[in-house]
Amino acid sequence: MTKTLYPEVWDLDVFFPGGSHSKEFHAFINAIPEKIATLTAHVQGLQVPTSKIEANILADTLEKFKEVNANMGQAGGVLSCLTAQDMTDRQALLLQSQLSAIGATVAPAALRFHQLLGEIDSEVFEELLTTEELSDFAFVLTEWREKSKQRLSEQEEALIASLGVDGYSSWGQMYNLLIGDIKVEVEVDGEVKQLSVGQANNLSSHPNAQVRQAAFEALEKVFTEKEEFFAKTLNHLAGFRLATYKKRGWEEVLQEPLQINRMKQETLDAMWGAITDNKEPFAKFLTHKAQMLGKEKMDFYDFDAPVTTSTAKLSYQQGAEFILKQFGKFGPELEKFARMAFEDGWIEAEDRDNKRPGGFCTGMPLANQSRIFMTYSGSMSNVSTLAHELGHAFHSYALRPVHMLNRGYAMNVAETASTFAEMIVADAAVNEAATKEEKIALLEDKVQRSVAFFMNIHARFLFETRFYEERKGGIVSSARLNELMEEAQREAYAGALGEAHPHFWASKMHFYITGVPFYNFPYTFGYLFSLSIYAKAREEGSNFEEKYIALLRDTAVMTVEDLAMKHLGEDITKRDFWEKGIALCITDVEEFIELTSKEG
Repeated sequence: MTKTLYPEVWDLDVFFPGGSHSKEFHAFINAIPEKIATLTAHVQGLQVPTSKIEANILADTLEKFKEVNANMGQAGGVLSCLTAQDMTDRQALLLQSQLSAIGATVAPAALRFHQLLGEIDSEVFEELLTTEELSDFAFVLTEWREKSKQRLSEQEEALIASLGVDGYSSWGQMYNLLIGDIKVEVEVDGEVKQLSVGQANNLSSHPNAQVRQAAFEALEKVFTEKEEFFAKTLNHLAGFRLATYKKRGWEEVLQEPLQINRMKQETLDAMWGAITDNKEPFAKFLTHKAQMLGKEKMDFYDFDAPVTTSTAKLSYQQGAEFILKQFGKFGPELEKFARMAFEDGWIEAEDRDNKRPGGFCTGMPLANQSRIFMTYSGSMSNVSTLAHELGHAFHSYALRPVHMLNRGYAMNVAETASTFAEMIVADAAVNEAATKEEKIALLEDKVQRSVAFFMNIHARFLFETRFYEERKGGIVSSARLNELMEEAQREAYAGALGEAHPHFWASKMHFYITGVPFYNFPYTFGYLFSLSIYAKAREEGSNFEEKYIALLRDTAVMTVEDLAMKHLGEDITKRDFWEKGIALCITDVEEFIELTSKEG
């Protein structure tokens, strides 16, 4: 029986045929400024409401914002795909710069509207939120109102947004140019290859230790040669952000990322505190794995090294079928959705040159679709990444009945959905292992995710926190950036790290993302939060899917503390919540060490 072959290259032509040279796409982008002008004129004509009778005026304004946001989101999503699938696509990069400039012109209208919300009498505002037209938007309108009180004047914020096109966003784009220009020469299986950064990173799981080390050293060499370019980019990106914070009177660099993630400082402190106090088992795991590889300590380039000779490779087709099988056990909606994504070409997975490193999922709001980007090379880790990104896409899919302005969920809860999907697949892989060796390999892959979230992400958080504090005093040199990175890694890995990766700050795109500052701790939040959801799912079986979808639909209309209390009955400002999830991960470590200790 012939099985369906799922395409490994995504379908973007369904949106605009012809890629970055599409006449339809160019016309679509060129039409956005007129929509923004109409919105701006409307907002400028608004008066501060004095009665709930005016709720319909505000509701009409929200619909106009919805239209602009949907068009901007569609164009931005397509451009993210075009620039990722081919980093040499100069036309796409030009269009990205054009869209960034257009996006800045939305800011004055948004700022004016937020300021208007802030000027409404408190009693009138509360009455407006009870009306049929606005009751569904109570959370987001309140959030906008509160943010307006923490910002500068409308004119000053508009100026910052305008200057940010060339002084902020462009530094993020500069990073993409720099990373896309890098070619790494590595000998693989007797053949010298010219690889992109993404392809070289994929060699971290190569069974040959010499190949892993050679790829790592080749990357370190090229990042050393170009470190001044990356240091300048990072410094100026951070400098613009800090200057903005200073003007607003924000003393804490974490104020914005916490607000974006709708999260309290005490929740973040409780999470990292619980992790820091429970690192010993994971340090023990790393030392144990290092000894299995014939070393005393774990070198950075050996984190993903296979621990058995029977590590299976799965074709893209096999990986897709495995994911569909496991999703189907959780619930019919998740399985049906994923099958559609595979069959309809939502996924870019082909292993080829000139692709951007890493993986992501982006939404196409006008089409109610998503697109998933990764480079699939056949490892179980790749299968997990694919499941992870499908989780993101399912989150957006679950929100389709929700008004677009109530779909703006934060990164931490976004990572909850993705990690939950990844967990379904990882757990199943371990449980269904055909041999002991296969089980060891799969369990190790699962434990490595805990290490990544508790140690690697922690290192990124420590580095970024300390870098921003030093940046307040001036430019931080490339040499100092290397020192900060290595110090953070050694602390985060709790003494279990051998050779560090001092240029990780240059190699990791997340430090250069302008849309979301501190693109790190939300991953760990999502991982541990999803563990609680997963535990409930296992208790309740297939009946849980409906409750899970209900949780996803609430992710953009309440704080994470309220979300956890409503759907899980948990207080996430306390360490107890986080320690329960960490305990499950420690069980995996203990099982791995027990299985491999008997090997000898």
